Amino acid sequence: MSHILAGTINGEPFLYMVIGLSIIIAMVLVLPFTFKIIEKNLEPFFLLMGILAVTISGLWSWDLVLEALKAPVTIGNIPIGIFQAVLIFGILLFYFNEKFCNFIANIEERIGLRIFIFLLVIILGLISSIVSVIVASVLLSEIIAALPLDRKNRIRLAVLTCFAVGLGAVLTPLGEPLSTMLVQKLATPPFYAGFSFSFTHFAVYVIPGITVIAFFASIWIGRKVTTAAQENKSENSDNIRRVILRAIRVYLFVAALVLLGEGLKPLMVWYFTKIPAFAFFWINSLSAVLDNATLTTVEISATMSIYQIMGIIMGLLIAGGMLIPGNILNIVTAGRLKISMKEWAVIGVPIGFALMTTYFLILLPILFK
Repeated sequence: MSHILAGTINGEPFLYMVIGLSIIIAMVLVLPFTFKIIEKNLEPFFLLMGILAVTISGLWSWDLVLEALKAPVTIGNIPIGIFQAVLIFGILLFYFNEKFCNFIANIEERIGLRIFIFLLVIILGLISSIVSVIVASVLLSEIIAALPLDRKNRIRLAVLTCFAVGLGAVLTPLGEPLSTMLVQKLATPPFYAGFSFSFTHFAVYVIPGITVIAFFASIWIGRKVTTAAQENKSENSDNIRRVILRAIRVYLFVAALVLLGEGLKPLMVWYFTKIPAFAFFWINSLSAVLDNATLTTVEISATMSIYQIMGIIMGLLIAGGMLIPGNILNIVTAGRLKISMKEWAVIGVPIGFALMTTYFLILLPILFK
């Protein structure tokens, strides 16, 4: 922990560090909604915020630089990451776009839009824990682009499905970095967490949540708008240049979140020791703009009770869908469908807080144990 607490006195950050990092959090939460140029260039903005956070914290090292460079192109020790997935899937779907769109259209015509949307949310939400959020996000964005929906309903479907996929990904260590990190942190006594740990403890909350989101999406969005879909055809069409540029932007975003998460660690480590356990659930709304795997690393410990851990993780999972930076699948989906931070927030923030309130009430009996 010594490298995390660099720039601290007796484990407490210097005043200038607390102020500086607090200002960065405020800038991340406010500026993308205030200035159009920042909203359209989130990747360089977050990269700048990450660089400033690491500089203020005094945590620069070659290991961190290498981690930021490698994170978008690797998963653990496997040399395949989000950058390659977005690039390869994007190129394949560009060349087979017509066949893919016809395939989606045929299924939707046969079963109807409402049932299609319900099944889309359910299936992607559940398989994300096996195929990973990376694959799920690429599939989701391309399927939505092929559906006969106007822009408003595309955004609604994208945000709702990302909430479901973000929830479902926790069920196995394969789903996303958060679930991987959770199992790694709890592999020691008394939990001895293994492959089935997350499913055992979270499925009872996650699967009903995905089902409710799927049902709500099918009711709220299940109306075909063919004319509007035709009007949006040029907006959602792709070309090789856009595919490559989108992969590069995703690379920058992931690298930026690594730096931002590491730079804010001293503040998080210090602050999280000052709050009661049940408050973690709401404090984790920060996951809307921070990498939830980083927050898992900072917050989760094998010395906690399973009830504390469940409250923390559920808060992280839900809050991760509220804004674009909250989850890698949000970043991929928003990039493909050209959804701005403001457009996402209009849907994601109220739905996120509604979900958090509902889950808080459900989890209330265990949050205070």
